[in-house]
Amino acid sequence: MKAMVLNQICKIADNPHPLQLVELPDPVPVGDEILVRVSACGVCHTELDEIEGRTPPPHLPMILGHQVVGRVEAVGERVNVFKRGDRVGVAWIYSACGTCSFCLSGNENLCSDFRATGRDAHGGYAQYMKVSQDFAYCIPENIGDLTAAPLLCAGAIGYRSLRLTGLQDGQNLGLMGFGASAHLVLKMVRHRYPAVRVFAFSRSENERAFARQLGACWAGDIFEDPSEKLDAVIDTTPVWRPVVESLKCLAPGGRLVINAIRKEDVDKESLLSLDYPTHLWMEKEIKSVANVSRRDVAEFLLLAAEMGITPEVEEFALEDANQALLELKTRKVRGAKVLRVE
Repeated sequence: MKAMVLNQICKIADNPHPLQLVELPDPVPVGDEILVRVSACGVCHTELDEIEGRTPPPHLPMILGHQVVGRVEAVGERVNVFKRGDRVGVAWIYSACGTCSFCLSGNENLCSDFRATGRDAHGGYAQYMKVSQDFAYCIPENIGDLTAAPLLCAGAIGYRSLRLTGLQDGQNLGLMGFGASAHLVLKMVRHRYPAVRVFAFSRSENERAFARQLGACWAGDIFEDPSEKLDAVIDTTPVWRPVVESLKCLAPGGRLVINAIRKEDVDKESLLSLDYPTHLWMEKEIKSVANVSRRDVAEFLLLAAEMGITPEVEEFALEDANQALLELKTRKVRGAKVLRVE
């Protein structure tokens, strides 16, 4: 099979082609595993974190990619959920122990044995991948392959982030950064909380215009004052300054939800500007999002089908994965980037 493989940790600025196209043997499913013939795989900022060493794979080489859509090509001897030809998706959560208190309560995302697709096990930047049937999801019929891929991470993690805000209809929500996940959150909010006013923050005028087009009542730079206090903010950026700016905009009792696997160190000194009465006083909260659970993925796919969510998608061939990653790094973003695998 063809695969785009990461062989070494590096900075994109130093090496804009970190992935190599190689030929590898097709994986063979055993036990409860299914073999997925990949048709599409989303491109996520977490891949940049893996490549640049902020959350590196435990071993190399590694096939990245954790927003995977395809059809079941073969099954292991214990598979009883899927059959050949079924259309399935695979998300960031590749496996968990299944026996700890977190797993038993449906919070596998917090399991100490959590394994991530495309980091701890080979992912979807390839023609084939295998996964346990317990960590694969049926894709609703009314969602196409290319548009389904971003739903498996950008959508599911956005869904979890929105749940963690505790948002109530009629409140104000801030979206700090406006890429793949935030634009899906805005679509969800418009459907589920029609009286919520959404304020979008981005350094890019194109992203701000996109947010207004999707229904944001206000869109400005991350340093701009929206003139209203926000009951919750979801930060999807890879850097630290938006955390400080988000806290400044929160209303008393407001909550900042940070939706990021890792933050880059480029502007970490911004945290030194934190002022207790301005940024933290009045019972403001900070909450991180750690991975996704199976519940998040399954529930969001059903919600997306019900809503008819169609993510904005930019297509790239599998062989052009490096170009997609470079554009993501340099913030050439409108919606979600997806690899088309043939």
